[in-house]
Amino acid sequence: MNRESVTSSNIASIGYDKTSETLEIEFINGGVYQYFDVPEREYDGIMSAASHGQYLAQNIKGNYRFSKV
Repeated sequence: MNRESVTSSNIASIGYDKTSETLEIEFINGGVYQYFDVPEREYDGIMSAASHGQYLAQNIKGNYRFSKV
């Protein structure tokens, strides 16, 4: 999955696959996580958020299944 680099103290890059509705987050520490069944509006939200990490914590974590890649 192609990811776009972002400016964040915690997140290095973010990718999204529309077909599978999979959101992929690469953290600064090198960990990569995929979140499943994430609507495109959430991807748009995290990409346009003033704080990507805060958006992730408030809207993605705990709301969607995930797996470490």
